[in-house]
Amino acid sequence: MIIDRLARALDDRLRLSPITRRALAKVFPDHWTFMLGEIALYSFVALILTGVYLTFFFDASSADRVYRGDYAPLDGATTSAAYASAVRLSWDVRAGLLIRQTHHWAALLFVAAILLHLCRIFFTGAFRKPRELNWLIGVTMLALALANGFTGYSMPDDLLSGLGLRIIVSVVESIPLVGTWLVALGLGGEFPSDYLIPRMFITHVLLVPALLVALVSLHLGILVRQKHSQFPSPGRTEHNVVGSRLWPSYTLRTLALFAWVLAVLFALGGLVQINPIWLYGPFEPSQSTSPAQPDWYVAWGDGALRLFPPWEFRIAGYLVPAPFFPGVVLGAFTFLALYAWPFFERLCTRDRRPHQLLDRPRDHPVRLGVGVGALTFFVVLVVAAGDDILARLLRVPVYDLLDLFRVLALVLPVLTGLAAYLIARALRRGDAASFGELTRADLRRSAGPAPAPRAEEGGVETPARDRPGERVELWPEGGLWRWRYRDEAERVVLTTNRAVRSEEEAVEASRLAYPGVDRVVVPGPPPPPPPGRLRTALRRWGRAAAAGSLLVGLFADRRRRGQRDGDRGPQPPAPAEPGSPPADEAATPGGRP
Repeated sequence: MIIDRLARALDDRLRLSPITRRALAKVFPDHWTFMLGEIALYSFVALILTGVYLTFFFDASSADRVYRGDYAPLDGATTSAAYASAVRLSWDVRAGLLIRQTHHWAALLFVAAILLHLCRIFFTGAFRKPRELNWLIGVTMLALALANGFTGYSMPDDLLSGLGLRIIVSVVESIPLVGTWLVALGLGGEFPSDYLIPRMFITHVLLVPALLVALVSLHLGILVRQKHSQFPSPGRTEHNVVGSRLWPSYTLRTLALFAWVLAVLFALGGLVQINPIWLYGPFEPSQSTSPAQPDWYVAWGDGALRLFPPWEFRIAGYLVPAPFFPGVVLGAFTFLALYAWPFFERLCTRDRRPHQLLDRPRDHPVRLGVGVGALTFFVVLVVAAGDDILARLLRVPVYDLLDLFRVLALVLPVLTGLAAYLIARALRRGDAASFGELTRADLRRSAGPAPAPRAEEGGVETPARDRPGERVELWPEGGLWRWRYRDEAERVVLTTNRAVRSEEEAVEASRLAYPGVDRVVVPGPPPPPPPGRLRTALRRWGRAAAAGSLLVGLFADRRRRGQRDGDRGPQPPAPAEPGSPPADEAATPGGRP
């Protein structure tokens, strides 16, 4: 009763009911890939909840502190206040280790969900008009998530995170002309400075989270304002959205997903150990540890630094150190390419139409090949970041592994990108519904030139498999024409069993069977490959054997009949019927002998 009166009072003053009713009626698609963005959102919520708890106990200072607590190996040791408070959080604060490890796992899941969400948007073409702005926002959130994850990873001031900070500082210092000034501006002095941890703390808990909250709000606002994209399917067009309404079905489903995300994160935080800083020890600039690997989302930078040759040169008297290219140029080029891709693809394809229906990855082989090749390149870099661990496990020299990874980083992305491109072309041109149904002939055709578009009724007709939806396909076969019907799921429903003499007759026959369905001219099924020599010889031998067996059978049957007739001997004449003349008289005209 009280809640109802309060709601009515607010509605009388703010007129919220029309807005609320319109928002609750919004429809969301039911495809599972749309959950990736929600997983990123709920991981961010878990980060905020656990991060608020951690700020109550973390001391963001590099001043000296004496640790007094339950961890006996460090009891009485003098460390930085940040490291001592992080160890105290792990050993002395109730539920501190659970919250700290859950926070770390939530950060890993947050970055992974954003990356997978961007991959889904990239491979399905969801970044096209009118969603370019949301793509730019998503790429910016990925960059901020990487930066916030690294600052949070580095704040405890342990030996492993201190080495990571030393690497990042060296990469920034490698920027010609302005690198040393940027480091001095950010650190407030030389590394390690007393201002480093407090500034990272402010960046981690205030600046970047505030930017992320603003970008998430803007991202969701644009999503509400624009229609949600969806995969092509029966009943789905460029002008509608098919799925579940926000209330009640979608709300219950997304709340269940939120509960599952929290349950998985807290289960990982309580059962799977991560970042045990008490084992690493406090950071000392004169010490290092091996093996030392960062979290996976920044391991690609570590792998690039390990694989790039130690090349240095000078430009206008300024030294360009070796870390500049793998540390600065590679990262900058990656994010610039992500920002520019929607506009670059629009420039190449000249497609400026708004799109509400998503693409299947096979529909754009070039995009698929570029994406698969880029992902393969970064996977090789991430694996290369653990070359010392692999060398110890495999018992091989680490420099041999470095040479192998350098070759893989150059060759493997080209091979995987080319394979994805050819497979996509084969799936788009052929009749196979999935990768498992592809044949060798489909792959051979995919390597050839694309079929030329055909003019029909005064316009240029695009290839049929480039356009989603139902259609009738016509093709010449010898001197005749045939046609077939495809439904929205790209399946051949009906193929005509009677060929006609001209294209006009095929059009009229298909129009009579499927009125109102688009008709396109496509290349017909490829002719069967010519048989080889062995197959030709076997076919000839088979025909000769069949003819010989037929002749032998006929001869044997004739012989059996002759033997049967000989065994019977001469047969007596059949008795004459009553009243009929004798046989010799019947043979004489007039009955005369």
